[in-house]
Amino acid sequence: MKGINVNSPAARLRHVRFLVFVLAALCSFAGLIVRGKAGSAPQSSALAAPVLLTQTNSTRGIALDSVTELSEPFALNSHVSFGVDDRTRVMLFATNLSLAPGEDTSAVTAVAEDGALFQYPLTVEYVGAVPGYEWMTTVVVRLPDNLGDVGDVLVAITYQGMRSNRVRVGIGHLGGGPPDDPTPTPTPTPTPAPTPDLGSGASLHGKQLFPADNPWNQDISTMPVDPNSANLIASIGLNTGLHPDFGTVYNGAPNGIPYIVVSGTQPRVPINYTAYGDESDPGPYPVPPNAPIEGGPSSTGDRHVLIIDRDNWKLYELGYGFPISNGASWNANCGAIFDLNSNTMRPAGWTSADAAGLPIFPGLVRYDEVFEQGVITHALRFTVHDSRRAYVYPARHFASSDTNPNLPPMGMRVRLKASFDITGFSPRMQVILRALKKYGMMVADNGSNWYISGAPDPRWDDSELNALKTIKGSSFEVVQMGTLVTR
Repeated sequence: MKGINVNSPAARLRHVRFLVFVLAALCSFAGLIVRGKAGSAPQSSALAAPVLLTQTNSTRGIALDSVTELSEPFALNSHVSFGVDDRTRVMLFATNLSLAPGEDTSAVTAVAEDGALFQYPLTVEYVGAVPGYEWMTTVVVRLPDNLGDVGDVLVAITYQGMRSNRVRVGIGHLGGGPPDDPTPTPTPTPTPAPTPDLGSGASLHGKQLFPADNPWNQDISTMPVDPNSANLIASIGLNTGLHPDFGTVYNGAPNGIPYIVVSGTQPRVPINYTAYGDESDPGPYPVPPNAPIEGGPSSTGDRHVLIIDRDNWKLYELGYGFPISNGASWNANCGAIFDLNSNTMRPAGWTSADAAGLPIFPGLVRYDEVFEQGVITHALRFTVHDSRRAYVYPARHFASSDTNPNLPPMGMRVRLKASFDITGFSPRMQVILRALKKYGMMVADNGSNWYISGAPDPRWDDSELNALKTIKGSSFEVVQMGTLVTR
């Protein structure tokens, strides 16, 4: 048969139908051939690295002698001469490999590595799809003249700069050779960020406010106790109970500080500042006409208005807000905008809708966290009757003229003592208490002592919340404070 080119494309295609049956008996992708019609498997993609096919649960390549169609080990020389040489041709099979128009076999390279880590370039003589199974490509390589009876080698092909996996092929005999390549660790699929719902009191579905290293998200459970903790706690009230300043309804209005989630297309309206305009972020703000007001439309209290833009992930907060002309604009004594993707704070000395210059919304106890997520992963907000003329990071503003060092500064953080037994509380209340142990709560405003803030929701159980009132101030301790700012 000398001089007959049995490796020509025409001769090669005469074998492919037979090879499909051989492959079905050998390889891990046989199920693809059996279960679908020809061409039903995924098409190859030039955007992905080629993949050499292997036997089931093995790194051994699906490989056949291109003339005898016998499997490994492969003799160094073929019984049939291929023109001027008789080196064996080995047929491999790949996916994600389809030559672009105008490309020939030179677009694909191959290399083998033996147990001594010596590498042998392999001549690629044929690349073509298996008819009826165009997603599967045949690659025929010629063994080099300097390759001896080395046993197992690892073979890889490269196309458009992308290298395939390396498969084990026996040359001369089976066994030995280099160790298999380490199994790559799969890259985890990123979990899509949750999308908050829209509307008043809407669920955020666990989406985090501010970056993970923001002070609101800091675990302070193991931080040292402030040296003056005992005096500071005593000034707030050792025997005064924790008071949930939120729930269902109080005095005919939703009980707590409400909020509303809007989309990025919410129209923005002008904000007219009646006080603290020089420490406020100018409008317009995306305040809908139906934005809920703390205490209800007729409230004479703080009248906080909180808006979360879920698409641009920004927080807008107004203090003492009043809608004008059915919400065409709003009057407010102060306003603040917070980028929820950033750790940027208010300028030093600036107030916000809160006396401490902090955002209000991140410090609220929310129904969606307690009941849907079952965990609160941030600090909470509370008020004290008497505060000091000072603030501590991350607060930016004080609201007192009293310099008594035993009074709490704005931003001071307390935590529920680790020794406090929470097992007697309902599972929902334990969610709140675990947060008070891990993240604590910050002094945010002047008000009643130990009043912890939350958002109203008709689904709260007020009697369940009232159980928190049994927790006395003596069960808390002050986390060590940093530098105090007094001017």
